[in-house]
Amino acid sequence: MNRFKTSKFKNTTPKIAKKDGWINNVQGGSFSCQGNHIKASSKFVAFNTDQAGGGMLGLSSVKPGSDGQWTVTQISCHSDLVTDMDFSPFDESLLATCSGDETVKLWSLCDPELQQPSAPQLTLRPGQGRLELVLFHPTSSGLLAVGATKSPMIWDTGRLDTPLAVLEQHGDQLQSLSWKQDGSLLASSCKDKMLRVFDPRAQLTPVQSAKSLQNNKDSRILWAKEDFLLTTGFDMMRTREVRLWDSRKLSSSVSSASLSTSSGMVIPLFDDDTGLLVLAGMGDTVFDCFEVSASEPFLSQVSHCLADTSTRGVAMVPKLALDVMSCEVMRVLQLTDSCIVPISYQVPRKHTGQEFHEDLYPDTVGTTPAMCAEEWWKGGNQQVEKVSLDKQLKPKAPPAKQMSAKKELASGGSKEDPPRGCSTSSSPLSTPSSSADPSRSPSSTSGLSSGFLPSLSATQSAKAIQSMLGPTSKFRHIQGTMMHRDTHITNLRGLNLTTPGESDGFCVNRQRVAVPLAISGGQIGIFERSQPGRIPDTALPTIQNSVNVVDLSWDPFDTHRLAVACDDAKIRVWKVPEGGLKETLTEPEVILRGHTEKIYSMKFHPLASGLLVSSSYDLTVKLWNLETGEHVKVLTGHQDQVFGMAWSPNGKLLATVCKDGKVRIYDPRKSTAPVQEGPGPEGHRGARAVWVCDGKYLLVSGFDSRSERVLYLYSADSLSSGVIASTSVSVSPSTLIPFYDPDTSVVILTAKGDTRVHIYEIVPEAPYFMECSSFNSPEPHKGLAFLPKTECNVRDVEIAIGLLLTKTTIEPVAFKVPRVKKEFFQDDVYTETAVCWEPALTASAWLSGSNGQHKKINLKPKDMTPVSEAPKEAPVRKYLPSSVYLEEKTDEQKKEELLSAMVAKLGNRDDPLPQESFEGVDEDEWAKYLAQIIVMGAQVVGRAFARALQQEFAASQAAAQARGRAGQNSAAASSISGMGLQEAQQILNISSLNPEELQKSYEHLFKVNDKSVGGSFYIQSKVVRAKERLDEELSIQTEEQKPKSQQNTET
Repeated sequence: MNRFKTSKFKNTTPKIAKKDGWINNVQGGSFSCQGNHIKASSKFVAFNTDQAGGGMLGLSSVKPGSDGQWTVTQISCHSDLVTDMDFSPFDESLLATCSGDETVKLWSLCDPELQQPSAPQLTLRPGQGRLELVLFHPTSSGLLAVGATKSPMIWDTGRLDTPLAVLEQHGDQLQSLSWKQDGSLLASSCKDKMLRVFDPRAQLTPVQSAKSLQNNKDSRILWAKEDFLLTTGFDMMRTREVRLWDSRKLSSSVSSASLSTSSGMVIPLFDDDTGLLVLAGMGDTVFDCFEVSASEPFLSQVSHCLADTSTRGVAMVPKLALDVMSCEVMRVLQLTDSCIVPISYQVPRKHTGQEFHEDLYPDTVGTTPAMCAEEWWKGGNQQVEKVSLDKQLKPKAPPAKQMSAKKELASGGSKEDPPRGCSTSSSPLSTPSSSADPSRSPSSTSGLSSGFLPSLSATQSAKAIQSMLGPTSKFRHIQGTMMHRDTHITNLRGLNLTTPGESDGFCVNRQRVAVPLAISGGQIGIFERSQPGRIPDTALPTIQNSVNVVDLSWDPFDTHRLAVACDDAKIRVWKVPEGGLKETLTEPEVILRGHTEKIYSMKFHPLASGLLVSSSYDLTVKLWNLETGEHVKVLTGHQDQVFGMAWSPNGKLLATVCKDGKVRIYDPRKSTAPVQEGPGPEGHRGARAVWVCDGKYLLVSGFDSRSERVLYLYSADSLSSGVIASTSVSVSPSTLIPFYDPDTSVVILTAKGDTRVHIYEIVPEAPYFMECSSFNSPEPHKGLAFLPKTECNVRDVEIAIGLLLTKTTIEPVAFKVPRVKKEFFQDDVYTETAVCWEPALTASAWLSGSNGQHKKINLKPKDMTPVSEAPKEAPVRKYLPSSVYLEEKTDEQKKEELLSAMVAKLGNRDDPLPQESFEGVDEDEWAKYLAQIIVMGAQVVGRAFARALQQEFAASQAAAQARGRAGQNSAAASSISGMGLQEAQQILNISSLNPEELQKSYEHLFKVNDKSVGGSFYIQSKVVRAKERLDEELSIQTEEQKPKSQQNTET
C-alpha cells in the first residue's frame, strides 16, 4: 500500500450479527492444544466441544436451514482430545482431524440434519506421539502437513505407509505451521523462540531459521503477502504483539505492533486477496483488524471491535461463501462457550446490494487442485486457477469423483467404507500412486523449489520509458497559484457543505459569489467580489428559499439573476440588486413549477437568454422559458437518475449521462426522445459531461466497475460506438467536476473534498488525453468554480481563474503557463475568445428554430506586441571553438578578463538578460554550455584569488618589517586584548588616533549604552574594551616617538 494513496479498505467496518443470526446450542470450553478450536469451509463449521473428553467435534452449517435456524450436531472423532482440524480447500465436505491419540483422520461430512459417518475415510498413524497440528496443502490434493510434538511431517494420503518427509526435529514444543500460498514452503514457530522456513522437497533442514521470538509463550505464524511472514506472540514484557518478517531475513522484523496485556494467545486470520488481518485474543472480547502491505506502512490498523462474550476460538469463512453484494470482504466466526457469533467485515459503498464491486474482489483461488501430491513432490509448482466472485461469472463446482476402496495396509493405516447417505467426494484422497515409490531424498529436487532469490522485473522502468514517448502538451507545465490574501473572502460561517453530488456546491460570476448556507429555510449568502476581506461576525442579509437548496446557478447573461432549485421541486429565480444584498430577500422574481419530484440540477443555455434546463427525480428533463415562466419541452427516455447535463457549444444539442448506464444526446427542438444513445460509465456512483474539441467529442467523468475515477471520450457523431479513449485518474468516492476552456482545449477537474486539481489537454486524435501538471490545495476544498476568460491577466499568461471554496474562505486560484518572453502577448495561447456574457439570441428566437453564435474578441492589450511578431534575432553560435577553451592564458590575462567581464556586467544592469530573447533552450545544449562556463570561471577565479592572496601576504610582511618594533608591540597588544586596532576604531567610530576625539566618542557611547537608559551592557563592555585598546595603541606610538625626538635634538 502506497503511503500517499488511500486504501479502499481503510473504512472496513466490523458488524457483529444480531442474536438471531448466532449459531446456538454450542458447548464450547477451554482446551489445551495448539489449534484454533474452530474451522469453516464454504458449507460447514466444525468446532471443539467439551463432550467425551474433547474427542467429539460439533458440526453445523455456514448458512441457516430453510427454516432460518442452524442445526448443530456432534461427531465422535477420536478417543482423546481433538487438538486441531482443517477443511480441504478443494472439497468443502472433507475434514482432517488430529488428536492426542496419535492419529490423523479424514472425514467426509454430511449435512447436519443427516446422520454423520461413524468411521473416517482414512486414518494415518505416524507413530510420533501426540499430534498437535494438521494442515492441508494449498495447491495439491491429498497432501497434508502434520505436526507432532517436535517434528513436522509431510504426508501423501494416497500412500499410507510412511510420510513423504519428516523434517528436522525442533528444540521444543511445535506451536504452529503455515504453508506459503504457492505451496512451495512451510513455516513453523516453536517454543524454543525459533522461526523456521522449510522447503520439504529440497532438504529436511530449514532453509532459513533464526531465534526471533522474544517469549516462549504460545505463538502463531502465517504467510502474508509475497515473501513476508506474520507472527503473533508475546514480547519480553509479556505484552501481546504482532510482527511482520521478511522470510529471507528472519534476524529482525520489518514491522510490529503492540496489542494489549493479557495471558490469552492471539490467533491471526489473514486474507491474501485484500491484505486484511484479523487478530482475536483467546479469553477476551477484542477483535483488531489491520491492513498488511508489502511496503511502508507495513501494518495499518483498520478497526477495533469488542464482542459481547469471551473468545474460545476463531475461524475465517472462505471467500466463496461471502455475501459480495453487501460488500462483505471478510467474515470471522467467534466460538464462545454457548454459541458461534458471525462477525462480518464490510466496506461501506453507496450502492451496496445493487451491484458487484469488482475493485473489492479480485479473482480468488478456486476449488480445483492444480496437481496431485506426487506431482508436487517431484517438483511441480502449478498454481490453483483463480475464479471470479461475481455470481454471474462464478463457475459451477466440478462433479465429485467416486473413490475406490482400498484394503487396510500392514503399517496400521486403514481405510473404511463410507457410510450410506453421505457424500463420497474425495478428490484429495484419490491421487494416483506410482508403482515405484517416489524418491524421498531431498537431492531428488534440484535446489530450492521456493525461489528465495527475488526475481527482478523491468515493469517500472518500462513504464518510465513509455511515459517519455509520444506527444507532449505545451500546457504540461501549467502552474496553479493561490492569489494574494488581499483577494480572499474570509471568515465565512455556516456554509452548507452537503449539497447533492449533482450540484457544483456554489456558483460565481464576474461580480459576485453565491454560497448555500446551513441555516434553516434554504438560505443563500451573496458575497461581492469587489469587497474581499474578512466577513463581519454580525448577521448578513441572505436569500431565503423556505426549503433546502439542491442546486443554484447564475444567469450567464445577467450578473444579477440567480436560479435556485429546491427540495420542493420548484425553481426560484431571484434578482440581486446592484451593489449586492442590502436586506434579506424573501420574494423571488419568478417561480417555475412543473416537476413532480425533487430536482437534480440545472443548466442555463449558453447562447439564448432566458432559457434553462433542469433534471428531476421524476426522470424527466424540462426546458424552461424564463420570459413566460413555463416549461416548453419535456425530454424523456431516462430510466434512472440523471447525473449530469451539458449543452453543446453551438447550443443545438443537449447531452445527458444517466445512472441507467447510458449517455444520450437530445435535439430538444426536434424531438423529446434522444437522437443518439450509447453506453455510459460502468460505475453508478455519479458522472458529469462536457463537450470538447468544438463539439466534436463528449467528455464524461465517471467511475468504472472497480469504483476508480475515469475520464471517457465519446465521438459526438456516434455515441453507439462506445468509448474511443479513456484514462484512469484516481480512486476516490467523489465525482470529478470538469471545467473546459475551449480556447486552449484544457480541461480542469476536481471533486468536492479533494485537495488535488487534475489538468489535461484534450486533442482530437490519439492519444486524446495529455496530462499536465496538477495543482494541490493546502486543505480539502468544497468546490471550484471558474470566471470568464476576461478575468485572466494575459501579461502573466493566465489561462483560467477559479474560485476555491473551503470551510471558511473563498480563495482565487490563477492557472498560468510559464513563458520566457512575457513582454510579448502570447497569441499562440490566447486565441480570440467568445463574448459568453452577451446572449446571441433570445429564448423565443431559439425555440422558433433560429441559431446564433457569440461574437469574439481579442484579449491583446494595445501596448503589447504578439510574440509571433517579435523581432527575429540574428542566430548566435551556441558553442565557441575548442581552441578558445584549450588556449593557455597567463594568470594576468585571465584576471584581466574576469575583472573586465564583471565591470561590463555591473555597467549594464538594465540590459535584458540573454534568456529573455528565447522561447526555450535545448536542455542538453544549455547543460553543456553552463558546465563549460562554470568550469572556466572557477579556474580563473581560483588562480586569480591565489595570486592576490600571495601578493597581499607579501605586502603585509613588508609593512610589518617597516614598522619594526612598533608593529610587533601593536600586534602583541591586539593579541592580549583580543581586539584588533581597526575593530576598536570601528566600535568608537573614529578614523584617526586623536586623544580628544577618542575621549569624546568614548564618553558619548558609554553614556547612551548605559542600562539605566535602556542600553545594552554587552555593547557598553565592547566600548570599554575598545577604549582600552586604543589607549594602549596611543602609548605605543608615544614610546616610539621618544627615541626619534631625542635623535632630532642631538642632531
